[in-house]
Amino acid sequence: MSTRRLFALYLGLILFGVSVALMVRADLGLDPWDVLHQGLARRTGIGLGWIVIAVGALVLLAWLPLRQRPGLGTVSNVVVVGLTAQAALAVVPDPHPLGVRLALLVLGIVANGAATGLYIGAGLGPGPRDGLMTGLAARGLQIRWARMGIELSVLAVGWLLGGTVGVGTVVYALSIGPLAQFFIRRFHIIDRKVSFNG
Repeated sequence: MSTRRLFALYLGLILFGVSVALMVRADLGLDPWDVLHQGLARRTGIGLGWIVIAVGALVLLAWLPLRQRPGLGTVSNVVVVGLTAQAALAVVPDPHPLGVRLALLVLGIVANGAATGLYIGAGLGPGPRDGLMTGLAARGLQIRWARMGIELSVLAVGWLLGGTVGVGTVVYALSIGPLAQFFIRRFHIIDRKVSFNG
């Protein structure tokens, strides 16, 4: 395991946590999983970053019947993204002008794509949510349907709990696949083809 791969992994996970905080502060709509995280945080009063960690750990438990094997990147994802998001939310202020919020949204989505490219490109294990999707696909469900089913489910539950759904949710859904694919191709480190089915 090279230092370069470890650096890419942890830089990606930290950037991912920061991107979550930027999109939360934009308050224009979140990606499906963060709609769920925010909804749970609002209902429980627990910080969003701690909810990210808790949900990640629960999703990781769902790997057991799917016989998925976590890597260092998987376990690190559960902890580092949540801790970073919690820390970033403490220092990134709530912006008021719409122009600033739009800028935060765009920056957050692009940073999320770059972060995905870094941590997946490091090849040290998928995130717990990605692994759930690929685990279902390995059991015969097409990956597009696995992804769609999971994300629509968490989006619906998160919205019912009070998570923010809006234009940012739509922009994220339309752009994250192409962005992640673009960054994975540029950031992959190990000598194998890394693909992203976004």
